[in-house]
Amino acid sequence: MNQPYTIIGAGGAIGENLVRILKQNEEAVRLVSRSGKAFPDCEIVKADALNKSQMREAIRGSKVVFMLIGIEYKLTVWQKSWPQIMEILIESCASENVPVIFFDNVYMYGKVEGEMTESTPFKPISQKGEVRAAIAKQFIQAYESGKIKGIIARSADFYGPFAEKMSFFEIMVIQNVAKGKAPQWMVNAVVPHSLTHTEDAARGLYLLAKDDFAWNQTWHLPTASPALSGNQLMQIALEHSQNKKKPTVFGKFMLKLIGLFIPTIKESQEMLYQLEFPYIFNSEKFNNRYGNIATSYDEGIIKRLEQNQ
Repeated sequence: MNQPYTIIGAGGAIGENLVRILKQNEEAVRLVSRSGKAFPDCEIVKADALNKSQMREAIRGSKVVFMLIGIEYKLTVWQKSWPQIMEILIESCASENVPVIFFDNVYMYGKVEGEMTESTPFKPISQKGEVRAAIAKQFIQAYESGKIKGIIARSADFYGPFAEKMSFFEIMVIQNVAKGKAPQWMVNAVVPHSLTHTEDAARGLYLLAKDDFAWNQTWHLPTASPALSGNQLMQIALEHSQNKKKPTVFGKFMLKLIGLFIPTIKESQEMLYQLEFPYIFNSEKFNNRYGNIATSYDEGIIKRLEQNQ
């Protein structure tokens, strides 16, 4: 039997797309989650990322592990659980001699002047960013020391298939426009804001996993360039629909009020700098190695509107 590609946290937007790409390429797939959620033609393992013995058993015999887990979007949970999850992941992969790709975000970069690249220094300006910086350093130290074979793969804010419940762009722009409502943005719709398409991210992860050259490095997953502003992105959605509503932009004060009633919005307050200032994600390193496979914003938005009709 072929060694499986193992996905930890398979129920999220990237995991769902990655499963489909792996199956299209006739790969063996093992899905690991706390729920043990079933998926056709995949091996299912129920395990908790905070349980070392369960994790070791779950990844044993894997060709590659993809770490795609998401945990409750709450600072106290992140501060307590993420370092433990990362330590268990590293120790498990080291013990089982299994290579691992950690899917990461850009919180650790903080407010960046210009483009975010793989060499952008870690200068977090949020508490969640400090957590992400710490666990990224933990992972990098593990592969630089030879303890594990690893890749950090980062994406910008994402949109696309299976991101309907977790992407602000999907919720506030795609779904609103598809329903005939006004598209919405947060804080500043004038500055550029990169978005990574979920299918592109999953394709990128698969390409990295198969390439011996890619290991023990950080990669930015394929993302359309140039980055467009919130206004431009909303305009694309409106132009390709029958919707004539005018966009709405929520300021920081309004979001603070909304946060009194919606915990996730409250937890997002410290991250609003990502929407206030230019947020430009550079994936040229990936493009130079594998070609530019990023979905254009026009193509991606039009397709998502069709899929939401």
